[in-house]
Amino acid sequence: MVSVARARSGEASLSVRFTTDRAVLRRFLEQDRLFAAYALCDLDDHEFSRTRWGVAYEGLAPRSLVLEYAGLAPQPVFTMGEPGGAEAVLRDLIRPRAAYMSMPYDVLPAVERVYRVDAGPEMIRMAVDRETFRPHPGLAARLVPGEIGDLNRLYDLGFTSWLPASAIAEGVYYGVRVHGTLIAAAGTHVISREARIAVVGNVLTNRDFRGRGFAKVTTSAVTQELLRSCDDVVLNVRADNAPAVAAYRTLGYREHCRFAERLVHRRASTLDGIMAPIRRLFPIRKDS
Repeated sequence: MVSVARARSGEASLSVRFTTDRAVLRRFLEQDRLFAAYALCDLDDHEFSRTRWGVAYEGLAPRSLVLEYAGLAPQPVFTMGEPGGAEAVLRDLIRPRAAYMSMPYDVLPAVERVYRVDAGPEMIRMAVDRETFRPHPGLAARLVPGEIGDLNRLYDLGFTSWLPASAIAEGVYYGVRVHGTLIAAAGTHVISREARIAVVGNVLTNRDFRGRGFAKVTTSAVTQELLRSCDDVVLNVRADNAPAVAAYRTLGYREHCRFAERLVHRRASTLDGIMAPIRRLFPIRKDS
């Protein structure tokens, strides 16, 4: 434990600290391993050096956790646990100016006292295991690092990110080709062999081939491969994307929880945080 700060009078019994104790972090995250899937994967050796962890304690008991992943702003930030503890960690320890923050809805009001939170869609965390998984018929081929160019050309139609060949080498990607052209693919965001959990993502079908079940074929192939070594596989989907939610359900994925995933900007002052709920109740009207 590196740094200690005493929470303010509203959380007088809480102390907040940085920690690199993976055993403590793992025990806390395992309380809701499906929601904490990304964070559990970040405990593995190849990811842990890129992370900072702040924990709020009541005595010796962890009550809240905030994870910040290294990178260019806005950084990914994950929160879990009691709202007051999350607020204390974000106020005193983990203090990015801007971040993409994932949080339970009961933590959102506490985050809003420290950050301005952009609007965004409701997100659903879905999960599947060996007992619930229902494979979808269809032929998909596992992709190899040499096919990264084809994969990025497909993703250029719907994503803004570019993937290195290592994403295929270290993850699990399956695709469908028509006349030699990659027209659909699904893959992984993170995998933890130690925690035996993985996150499916990067699911995309060329617009000209949508509605034919290719997303189910590729997602099914990725999920089936992951369940050979993982106990749980999860994914995120927007709550307003009814076709995608229905498709994942046919594969045996079930809804685990709903959460907020928002771009946040640090407030300039304490007054800014106090005024936030007042502004929501009495918005400023602008004449057209």
